[in-house]
Amino acid sequence: MQVVILAGGFGTRLAEETDLIPKPMVRIGDIPILHHIINYYLKFGHKDFILALGYKAEVIEEYCKQNKIPEANIRPVDTGLETSTGGRIKKLENLLESQFMLTYGDGLSNVDLNALVAHHKENRKVATVTAVRPPARFGSIEISNGVVTKFAEKDPQSVGWINGGFFCLERGVCAYITDQSASFESGALSDLAASGNLSGYEHRGWWQPMDTLREKRSLEALWAKGEAPWLKS
Repeated sequence: MQVVILAGGFGTRLAEETDLIPKPMVRIGDIPILHHIINYYLKFGHKDFILALGYKAEVIEEYCKQNKIPEANIRPVDTGLETSTGGRIKKLENLLESQFMLTYGDGLSNVDLNALVAHHKENRKVATVTAVRPPARFGSIEISNGVVTKFAEKDPQSVGWINGGFFCLERGVCAYITDQSASFESGALSDLAASGNLSGYEHRGWWQPMDTLREKRSLEALWAKGEAPWLKS
């Protein structure tokens, strides 16, 4: 199945790295996170990729020219510097297959992509989003009358589900992108949910975004120790 990777954002929260390169080019180990993401989809047999580019698009285009990924058919498309995530998808509409997968260029997981696709086909909705539990950064304390009644370590299961960024979509999702200045999340996904056309695949395994330097270092540590979950699924 065709895979669209949103790889055009500014990555301002990772400015230590992204002043010179786009966020998807930030390296985890010896290759950019974008390369890791493509390799992950290849493991499940998905070989056709469209990269929706924007900020420093030429850096990603040059990397794709100089570093051919075996079996991957990669098509970089410059979708504009200031374009929202919703607008980037809309601009690709004429290139999209009837069903396609979508993810962001800055997150990794060990989500079962076969199960995600099966869930999407079974539920017959316009869109399916992978729901994940966010990594818990802090423990919790409960206090009553000045006395601690509960002291708990980090528990991601106590936090609600959030958008994990791994989607399976019908091309008809583009009809829900009516305002190209709005993000895909606040616009189309919100409208899809309101109309009952968004299904959710619950992933209870590992998931990690790379929004901050701290999260980048966490991913690098897993890679260096040979414990990268996205390589073991």
